[in-house]
Amino acid sequence: MDGDFRTSFVREPGSLRHNPALVLNADYRPLSYYPLSLWPWQEAVKAVYLDRVQIVAEYDEVVRSPSTEIRIPSVVVLKDYIQPQKRVAFTRFNLFLRDGFCCQYCGSRGDLTFDHVVPRARGGVTSWENVVAACSRCNLKKGSRSLRQAGMALRKPARPPASEELRNLGRKFPPNHLHETWLDFLYWDAELQE
Repeated sequence: MDGDFRTSFVREPGSLRHNPALVLNADYRPLSYYPLSLWPWQEAVKAVYLDRVQIVAEYDEVVRSPSTEIRIPSVVVLKDYIQPQKRVAFTRFNLFLRDGFCCQYCGSRGDLTFDHVVPRARGGVTSWENVVAACSRCNLKKGSRSLRQAGMALRKPARPPASEELRNLGRKFPPNHLHETWLDFLYWDAELQE
């Protein structure tokens, strides 16, 4: 997957650019795959001192205070299990993830917006069942017409995704930076190749 493509959809806070920590749930799975559950190193160190996480792997870099020195955590695991949300929030990001970051009319990637299948001008509502990812060209072509009137068809029906489905889809879009200490925890349940 092209790195420039991904970064156009995910804004990475500046503090995550240097030594972020992968955050695992108590079952050693990431809290989320996409966006990947990362904390700035400062938050990871704070959580260690508050005894909320265990360090699983570390960077070579250290941070110092007047009384102590600690290697920066690269992987931390929560001591208490957090139940994953069952309900999927209806957001632009989750919509694009459900649709695989491609236009649901022509299949192109990039320059995405969203489109109401049944236009709002014709009584269409903003819901999982009526909104799809669309490239600007197809969105403009369809306008406020029905699919039949525009001579267009959906690649797959619009429907609400299950939370597990979105988590699995998120694995197909790894972030631009993967530290080697993270790899064992990101793909441990992936099928092995012979």
